[in-house]
Amino acid sequence: MGTIDVTREDHDTKGRYVATVDGHEAELTYSRMSDTQIIADHTGVPEALKGRGVGLELVNALVADARARGFKIVPLCPFVRAQLARHPEWSDVFV
Repeated sequence: MGTIDVTREDHDTKGRYVATVDGHEAELTYSRMSDTQIIADHTGVPEALKGRGVGLELVNALVADARARGFKIVPLCPFVRAQLARHPEWSDVFV
């Protein structure tokens, strides 16, 4: 599999990161607490994409945006929390 393209859909209070691979859509949703904090609340990856690194790429995009845009992440989503445990180098953008 090649590069996974992730896009961000940002609305007033909520948003999501989306990856479409082989016609299947995976997402990581978030809620905005303030200008400096968001809650990562859900990651959904369809069965057809499991084990292909799509969820990790969604979290990578979230972390990259947090660093670039200067916000912190509250990891309510169990998947995001599990990825943070595997990647302590991300701790600078998590609360």
